[in-house]
Amino acid sequence: MNKGIGKFLTKKVLKLITLLVALCIITFVLMELSPIDPVTAYVGASTKVSAEQRQLIAEHWGLNQPPIIRFWSWFKSIISGDWGTSMIYRRPVLEVIGQKFMSSIWLMGISWILSGIIGFILGIIAGIKEGKLIDKIIRGYCYIIMSTPTFWLGILFIILFSVKLGWFPVALSVPIGVLSENVGFVERMQHIILPALTLSIISISSICMNTRQKVIEIMESDYILFAKARGESQISIIFNHVLKNISLPAITLQFLSFSELFGGTIFVEQVFSYPGLGQATVSAGLKGDLPLLMGIAIISLVFVYSGNIIADLLYRVIDPRIKEGQNL
Repeated sequence: MNKGIGKFLTKKVLKLITLLVALCIITFVLMELSPIDPVTAYVGASTKVSAEQRQLIAEHWGLNQPPIIRFWSWFKSIISGDWGTSMIYRRPVLEVIGQKFMSSIWLMGISWILSGIIGFILGIIAGIKEGKLIDKIIRGYCYIIMSTPTFWLGILFIILFSVKLGWFPVALSVPIGVLSENVGFVERMQHIILPALTLSIISISSICMNTRQKVIEIMESDYILFAKARGESQISIIFNHVLKNISLPAITLQFLSFSELFGGTIFVEQVFSYPGLGQATVSAGLKGDLPLLMGIAIISLVFVYSGNIIADLLYRVIDPRIKEGQNL
């Protein structure tokens, strides 16, 4: 078993390295093809910067070198552990990413847990009550949410819960004028609830609909019909048969939702001015901060890929038949 897992992880790591190299090349090429001038984005709209000063800025950041040389220089630096310095924040890239990621991980973590639990429960209810009113309501909700842009839902929540009702702060992760280290847990939660709720509501639909379909397939199977014939109650059927058979697909789908979760975080953080990794990604892209953008791309891929690996490992642990099928 240990050898099998070791071989499995080795393949995954090699695949990850290949994806990282490809992602870095693609990201760099796209940034080179973009119309954004990093020097102009760096100095802003100031007209007092002379051509000589612009040249000095370009030399300082290595922007005057050919693209291939800049990419190779960055690639060698990152292999040695130096991720460079952010042009926007004037700080090491790893330090910026670490700070922003810690802000985003709370947002993504709360949303991930809420969407998984709520989507799983709603999917079971809809599957058990197929064709009935509650099933139609849940499906209608999922279809509407699937077609709803994340930023639009965030704006709607701000208008309703922040402006009209005044239940939550409008934006930011801490009160205005207060240092982050001086903010208590309750105040942080007040600022994070609305963004997390927006992100989790969007993520519920796919988990709910997939769980519903799986429940319907199980309820129509022969062993469920046999259980009903033996006189088992619906509660007993749900706990003894349905939950056992849908837990594996639900867990897998939940971990595979990391990519969707990260993508939604970018929009949510922009709408709520939440200073996390998503907002830093947009800023790096719009201002041509290549070192920061490349660093975020690497961290994002590792984050999403980790979810896929965890899902595959859970598959192997929960369902031994998968390992047997791979060994045949």
